[in-house]
Amino acid sequence: AELPADARVQIVDVREPDEFNGPMGHIPAARLVPLGALKDHLATLDPARPVVAVCRSGSRSARAVVMLQQAGFAQVANLAGGMLRWHVEGGALAGGAQE
Repeated sequence: AELPADARVQIVDVREPDEFNGPMGHIPAARLVPLGALKDHLATLDPARPVVAVCRSGSRSARAVVMLQQAGFAQVANLAGGMLRWHVEGGALAGGAQE
């Protein structure tokens, strides 16, 4: 599982801090913005750059995608299957139990 190496992509992890820093780890370069705080953090994201939303299974990030689209972000993607699928497919990780 690879996300584009293009540094222009903004990876937004909408899980809670204890999940982001927990045993499942997170995607390197991902930024933690819990779903409940996303509306307050929209101004910190660049609408001109693609955004990939990530959560544990893909359901919270799907809600984040809708929120971002409503806020005018044109290039938004949901990491389908979330971190569960990322683990299964051997995606790169930071933090978590493997370190």
